[in-house]
This record gives sequence, C-alpha cells and structure tokens, in this order.
Amino acid sequence: MTKINRRQFNIGASASALMFGTGSAWAQAYPSQDIHFICAFPAGSGADVIVRWYAEKLKPITNRNIIVENKVGALGNLALEHVMRSKPDGYTIFVHGAGGVASNQHLFKNPPIDASKAIQMAATINKQPTMLAVHTNKPWKNVAELTAFLKEKKEKATYATSNPNGRVMGALYKEHAKLEAVEVVYRTASDAMNDMQSGAIDYATIDNIFGAAQEREGRLRILAVSTADRLQANPQTPTMLEQGVPIRMTAFFSVMVPAATPRPLVDQINTWFNQVTGSDDAKKFLNSAASDPWLTTPDQAQAELMREIRDWEDYVRIAKLEKQG
Repeated sequence: MTKINRRQFNIGASASALMFGTGSAWAQAYPSQDIHFICAFPAGSGADVIVRWYAEKLKPITNRNIIVENKVGALGNLALEHVMRSKPDGYTIFVHGAGGVASNQHLFKNPPIDASKAIQMAATINKQPTMLAVHTNKPWKNVAELTAFLKEKKEKATYATSNPNGRVMGALYKEHAKLEAVEVVYRTASDAMNDMQSGAIDYATIDNIFGAAQEREGRLRILAVSTADRLQANPQTPTMLEQGVPIRMTAFFSVMVPAATPRPLVDQINTWFNQVTGSDDAKKFLNSAASDPWLTTPDQAQAELMREIRDWEDYVRIAKLEKQG
C-alpha cells in the first residue's frame, strides 16, 4: 500500500476545481447517477446493517439507487484507500466509524492514508459506547462488585476483547482500578461467549451492537458504558465514570468523502444524512443498537475526527497495541 502524497492530493484538488468550477452549478445537478456507499465490514455485520439501513432511507431522498459495496481488509484501510482514491464527485461515500480511521493512523507503522489531510467529514451518525459486560450467570451487578472480585483473583482473572476500542477500555479499566487481569483477544466478540458462560473468562469489553443484542437475549449483563454521560438509548446503564473509573470514550459512525470534494456537495451530503439521522425512525433504529443519533455540520465532524486522531495516539500507547506493517 502506498501513501497519497501532497503532490497527488494537490493534483486531485486542482482537477476538482477545473471540473466543478465554483461548485454551485454542479451541486444543482447532483446527483445525476447512482451513489456508492463503501462498508469496511462483511455483509451481515453490525456495521453493514447500519450502512444498508441508511442506503435504503436515502434512496427516496436522493432519487437515486444507492449501492453498498463491502471492501473488507487491513482493519478498514482497504475501504478507506478505495474511497480516498475515487473521484471527489460525491458518488463514493465511506460510512464508517471515525475511531477506526483514527486508530489506524497509529496502529500501522506506515498508514497508507494520512487521514488528517485526505478525508473530508460530511456528517456524523451516532454516538456509541464500548461496554463492560459479564455473563448473566455471574453475580456481579455493578463495577464495584466486579472490581472487588478481580482484586481477589489477581493475575488469575481474565477478560475478553475483540477490537481496538475494547482493548483500550480494558487497559484503562485495569490501569485505573489497579487490576492484574489477563487480556484474552478473540477474533470476534461472539467467539468469547462460550468461555464467558463456562467461567473461563470473567468479563469482557465489547462493542455496543453485540452487547445490546446479547443483553436482549439474556446472555450478558451490561455493567457500564464508556461514554462520559449516559446514553438516551439505555439510560438505565451507568457510565464507568459514574462508578469511579475515569473513562470517557465515545465512538461514532460518520460519513467521509475525499478532501477534494467541492464544499457544495459536502453540504448536500450533510443535509441528506442529517435529515435521516434526525428522524424518529433513525432514533429508534440507532437506539436499538445502544447508540444515540448525533447531528453535526461538516466542520464540527471534521474537528471530531482530528480529536479522535490525537486521542488514539495515547490509546495505542496505554493499551500497548502492537503496530502492524
């Protein structure tokens, strides 16, 4: 994989300016063809469900077919490269977790894309937590009870993780609570379920989509969420912060296009997504996955991406995540 360098970036921006002029005439004609949403996860995954739900909702708004393409690989870098190397014409849109893009800037020795320069954020979709969970056959009802048990068990305690957010939350919990629990990394959160049920794994730090689904099925008990404040989606679940562990981690799904995309098109995409995200249907859909709708302007969304990139430099260090490549 090769980086997009400054010369390539400037050439793209110049070509965009020549093609679109001031952008106003183009914006009036946009969209005039099918739009492609790029998903970095496999069909049927939690992320894919979100991408396809928005694709369906936006079809009648854009009056165009919206085609979802799953481009899986390299922790999302394959999809990101595809979008950032596409024409900056508003027809190829990356719907993805901003934290995934930000973390890859620090998880790879030589990230193929400089996200701070190559990406223009068009919109945000939601705020979502990472969850601290135990199996429902365990007695612990809050973080304090779990912590007390783990301190007694010391280095024999174990916990499951399966993604960078979960690994960071797990490391922060260990650091602040002064635990000796051993991390066990699984390919997916579902792979850890049998070990949690048997007691081989004491607890897990998991994503909100999987956690909410397992809680509804009565398999997991969610003790806390990583966000600074409780979510409207599950107001009954306290935060780690409320329970004495100073963790403030909020992930979010977002809408990204190449940085050279004309601003009128970025604004149009923002309007479309905010129209859907601000609807009652979206609130119900997003709440079902333990997340809250989040509407922003492109500038606000861009600032959030920059903050995520800065935060993940510390997260990778704290969690001792090994760099790839």
